[in-house]
Amino acid sequence: MGSFAAHAISHDPYVGEILLMGRKGGEERLDGLARDLQDSFAARGSDIRIGWSVDLDDLGGSDIVVCTAGIPRQPGQDRLDLAMENARIVAPAARTISRVAPDAIIFMVTNPVDVLTTVALKVSGLKPERVFGLGTHLDSMRLKFLIAGFFKVHVSEVHTRIIGEHGDSMVPLWSATTIGGIQIGNLPAFSSLPREEMISTVKTSGEQIIRKMGATMYGPGEAIATLVHTILGNENRILTVSRYVVEDIHGTGDICIGAPARINRSGIFPVAIRLEDGEVQAFQRSVEKIRGITREVMERLEMKDLPCPS
Repeated sequence: MGSFAAHAISHDPYVGEILLMGRKGGEERLDGLARDLQDSFAARGSDIRIGWSVDLDDLGGSDIVVCTAGIPRQPGQDRLDLAMENARIVAPAARTISRVAPDAIIFMVTNPVDVLTTVALKVSGLKPERVFGLGTHLDSMRLKFLIAGFFKVHVSEVHTRIIGEHGDSMVPLWSATTIGGIQIGNLPAFSSLPREEMISTVKTSGEQIIRKMGATMYGPGEAIATLVHTILGNENRILTVSRYVVEDIHGTGDICIGAPARINRSGIFPVAIRLEDGEVQAFQRSVEKIRGITREVMERLEMKDLPCPS
């Protein structure tokens, strides 16, 4: 995923330099990947600079740090099973990033992304608007595609979003879904929309791809590139990402989870919304699920796992 994300990001007109990061021992692969990407830039006539490093200190001066580091999810494995192992990887990285690149925005992709976005936020000490995760952005796009197919319209005519966990407890906001500017519930065909089947498809999409291909790559890569473009382009788009929720959604908060945010060059800013009763209850259940595992991870994340700040 990380290598394709770098390739997708390289198409962005706002990007002038990319630094690939990896673990010690992976220098050969990093060098080969950087050379291959440089060849692709040359073929398309781009002069983007690309480098690589295994030293996080080299991230100094970065605008955005996209964190995909971690152990990949295995077929049939729940996202939350990975939380503790990946927290031990993400926590020291987040602390180092905040030291060497205090003005950067940390963009978490590692799963379980909601839990690890909170870990990165708490450990880095950065302001909430400087740390966010991919969250339910790609899930929302998957649902958008399915709805467009059902109604036989261009995907640009569909506006929808999924909030909550990037996982089984995700919450589709049918109340906020429109087609051509018309609230979806006002369309007669809505009564025959296979909503549960669609959400099931969205929930299992990543696992299906992993089982058949070994990893997800193109979908997350393009989603990452879209969010990077939104930030660097200072676009002020409202997208659904894993971000710190205080009490802006029906008094539920103090956790990172999928929720609408206004995104620009300065960071990720909450968009307060009101939901229908059923959506509120489902969102609160999702929040409590993520809150529980996050609390356990933070309690078990001993200080020996983290480097001392310089």
